Amino acid sequence: MSLYYLQKFLYQLNRDELFQQKCREDIEACFEGFDLNGEEADALRNGDIGLLYVLGVNGQILMHYAAFLGIEWFDYLELMRQGIVKHGPVRAGVYTMTGGGDAFAEEDTHK
Repeated sequence: MSLYYLQKFLYQLNRDELFQQKCREDIEACFEGFDLNGEEADALRNGDIGLLYVLGVNGQILMHYAAFLGIEWFDYLELMRQGIVKHGPVRAGVYTMTGGGDAFAEEDTHK
């Protein structure tokens, strides 16, 4: 997995209006220079917020990408939750889930 390049791609997309336009026109061309694996490229092609979260993309970077896609805040949060259900616990990065995605706080276990 190439989490560094995945986040670097999203960071550039979040900050560079010309890169944003290029990605809207031909996202495949934008992948050049970023060492992305197939799963990462598919997640970007499909705007799969849940998978990107599970792959370990930092939430500060990911929330700007969600806004770029026109996703509202509460929908963004739900897409991350659904990503865990669909793809399993967060695999890498600062959000790595060592407990398999289960709640640790007592109040969360009684929902």
